[in-house]
Amino acid sequence: MQGREILVAVTGGIAAYKAAYLVSRLTQAGAGVSVMMTESAEKFVGPATFAALTGRSVARHSFDPDQHPLGAHIERTRNIDLFCVVPATAGFLANAAAGIADDLVSTSYLAAPCPVLVAPAMNSRMWDHPAVQRNVAALRQDGVHFVDPASGWLACRDSGAGRMAEPDLILEAISRLLPPQA
Repeated sequence: MQGREILVAVTGGIAAYKAAYLVSRLTQAGAGVSVMMTESAEKFVGPATFAALTGRSVARHSFDPDQHPLGAHIERTRNIDLFCVVPATAGFLANAAAGIADDLVSTSYLAAPCPVLVAPAMNSRMWDHPAVQRNVAALRQDGVHFVDPASGWLACRDSGAGRMAEPDLILEAISRLLPPQA
């Protein structure tokens, strides 16, 4: 991971706390890691956590001319090797599949000039819904890489598919997408 630039986008789900562990592991592996968050993600984990783990400011708004005069979606995606969305909510998957750019993360997805890896997390009924599965199929067809959710105990007190993959599995997928530099 040494010398690689990874942009981690955190969307609003309870699994956002796992993103902090992933970001820490990526940083420890020598990657340059930047984080952006949706407003909903901030309900679960604060930006100060990610700033401390990366040593970089966290992008939180589409329009922040003081921090990103060209737009965070342009500046943050300009020189990245990988765009990773953890957790990827049903809302993000729908926006990405439809090409809707109505927040910082979905706009950045469309601007990312590199491989994209997503790790979905949601209630099992949502994950199994035909609309979500259509969006997943469309994104796979577009070349998006997935670390599929696991089955198990969910925060909603149900059990089933939808639990975000463990950060170490996501880290392995990132390593496969970004072989060591020569």
